[in-house]
Amino acid sequence: MKRVDRKQLKGDEFVSGLNKIYRFARAREKELLILAGVLAVVVLALAGLSLIRNQSEKKESRQISEILKLRAEADQKPENLGKLEKMAGNGKFSRVAYLELAAHWVENGDPAKAETYVRKIKGSPRDVFYYRAQDLLAQILILRKDYDGALRILDRIESEKPKSYPLDAVLFHKAEAYEKQGKRMEALAAYKRVQQDFAQTYYGYEASLKASQLEGAK
Repeated sequence: MKRVDRKQLKGDEFVSGLNKIYRFARAREKELLILAGVLAVVVLALAGLSLIRNQSEKKESRQISEILKLRAEADQKPENLGKLEKMAGNGKFSRVAYLELAAHWVENGDPAKAETYVRKIKGSPRDVFYYRAQDLLAQILILRKDYDGALRILDRIESEKPKSYPLDAVLFHKAEAYEKQGKRMEALAAYKRVQQDFAQTYYGYEASLKASQLEGAK
């Protein structure tokens, strides 16, 4: 077949294909319009959901920022504690408010009051806030000289291996509990573990200092 004939044949096939598509579209015009309408509604719904999600995330970010600001200024503005109490009473971030209240009272030398707040934090979901609350509770128990209670909490966190909470903090606080309990060898081993496994972190650095102190106190 000559090249011109082949080109003409391909052109005829293309035109024929377009005609078939056009006839199909005319025959199914109503159905296609309905389908287009449905697709438009779906697209608009997805866009609306995305907008709502973005607005919700911005609102949540503002709420957390407000809680952290109230906590940071609580020493200069004692009335902030009352505001944090209200935020802790309900809402998605009530646990964050309870955590900040507990941390405030730990820093201000009242572990008993701190414990009342941290024990109000719910046990689920087991996210970063839950594990931070448990770690803080262990530190409070250390301050109250309940070393065995603190170690039970820290051992449980370590065994659960949460991805949302730093293990070096947990192990460092275990070492502190051993040290204050008078178990020097256990404390030294725990500090060295943090030093070796988490050398580039804050707790890794602190653990190296603690280990040197304990070794120098032989």
